Order: sequence, then C-alpha cells, then structure tokens
Amino acid sequence: MKLSTKVTELTEIVAPAVAACDVALWGVEFIPQGRRSLLRIYIEALPEQKQAGKQVTIEDCTAVTHQVSGVLEVYDPIAGEYVLEVSSPGLDRAFFDAKQMADYVGEKINLRLIHAIGSGQSKRRKVSGILESLDDKQLLITTVEGEKFDIALSNIDKANLIYQV
Repeated sequence: MKLSTKVTELTEIVAPAVAACDVALWGVEFIPQGRRSLLRIYIEALPEQKQAGKQVTIEDCTAVTHQVSGVLEVYDPIAGEYVLEVSSPGLDRAFFDAKQMADYVGEKINLRLIHAIGSGQSKRRKVSGILESLDDKQLLITTVEGEKFDIALSNIDKANLIYQV
C-alpha cells in the first residue's frame, strides 16, 4: 500500500498534533474535490488505553480537530478551501499500512488491487476473504469460494476490515 506524496506530507504535519491529544493516529485521507477538498483524519485510543477499554470519544475528535486546525493554519499545506473531518476508523476500518493488518490475521478483509490477479475469466481487481497470513512483502487471503491468493502488498490500492457480528 503506497500513500500519495500529499498524504505522506499531511501525515507528517498532523501526527505531532494528534499525539499531543493523547490518541493514536490511524490514518489520513486527502480527497481533492474541485474547489473544496476533504482532509479526513482517523484516530484511535492508544494501545494501553484500548487494553483498559477506552474508545475514541467525540471529545477526542474535537480536541484533535482544534489542534490540527492550528497546525494546518501555520503550515498551510492545502491550496484552496478544505473540510477537515476527524473520526475513529470504525468497525470497517480502512488500513493505511500493512503493519495495521497484522492484528487482524484471521479476520475478513476487502481489497481493491492496482493490477488484476487470477487467470482467464476469473481475473479480478477486488478480493474479499479471510486474511490468513502477512509478511513484509505479501499477504495470503482465502476467499469464501476457497480460492487462495498471495497478493503483493505493493499491488494493494485500498484495504479494509469487513465487520462481522
């Protein structure tokens, strides 16, 4: 999974502001939308807080919004108008880094790929299934149909957890 240069720049700028609010930065999305862009920041409780049962609250989101707004005014990294959203990653969380997926081995995930995998009629760019294993170069996923795919991390455009009850 490769982040754009703009997202990498924004992540470096906002990370200290998020950390100052005593929460962890999960990921950053930047979506240019004509004259008004969208900057979405996902936060979650720190690992030791999660162990104690703490979840991200509206107050956490408000504090991060305030901190990040101030930092963005100083650095001014976004040309034109933008909307800033701060939220938790949610139950169907997007993954911004392969390391984030390590805690979800055995869970169902959804992938959108850069290049299609498979052969013949079964070539596909979207794959859903159980994340069987993961290393620093690739992951193994088993679909509901029982197909197994080794997928290079560099071929993943988007990945997210599929929440199951």
